[in-house]
Amino acid sequence: MIPLRDENPSRHKPWMMWLLLAGNLAMFAYQIQVRAAGGDEAYVALFFRLGLIPEALTSPSAWGSMPLPAPLTLFSSMFVHGDLFHLGGNMLYLWIFGDNVEDVMGPLRFLVFYLLCGLGAAATQVVLMPGSDVPMVGASGAIAGVLGAYALLYPRAQVLTLVFLLIFIRIMYLPAVVLLGIWFLMQLLSAGSGGGAGVAWWAHIGGFVVGVLLVRAFAVRLPQRTIQTTYHRID
Repeated sequence: MIPLRDENPSRHKPWMMWLLLAGNLAMFAYQIQVRAAGGDEAYVALFFRLGLIPEALTSPSAWGSMPLPAPLTLFSSMFVHGDLFHLGGNMLYLWIFGDNVEDVMGPLRFLVFYLLCGLGAAATQVVLMPGSDVPMVGASGAIAGVLGAYALLYPRAQVLTLVFLLIFIRIMYLPAVVLLGIWFLMQLLSAGSGGGAGVAWWAHIGGFVVGVLLVRAFAVRLPQRTIQTTYHRID
């Protein structure tokens, strides 16, 4: 399922969400520049420099030999993406769901919330895979927290979704709680089965849970009961 847009207008301009989008796009532009200048070897080296490596983070004795102190990679890794598809998928979810979550928090509180969800996602992955030497990159852990917050705040908001299963392809509206609930279930099933090697499933799960737990502490205003709850039919 691929969300396309939600029927849930925000009351304020989501400045911080736009800045986070811009920051991720700027980092990817830098990655492209590094690859153009130094080739694939330099591109991969960038992941080891800015990505989060659980084994390095859990071994303080190795911090001095790293280009960037290991604790700082908890933040830098949130802005690095593997490829254009990785970046596009994450930014699509942030674009659709981030504005409404920022709407109830305000920009600065939303930024802190976003970063804490990213830290929670990273911590989950590190605790469960402390010996991994594979760099973890991407904003999906932080964005998973945004999804958890959205599901709790706007469970009935309608999300236009591209649904495809084998030969079944349809564009339809789904309640946010259904779409995001299925998304979370897929993360659990993938993590349990070990599917999709190279994907930090536990980071997604950890970020989502942190978002659910923290949203009410960061929300300065609860959403009004004026969001779209009408079911639409797309033929």
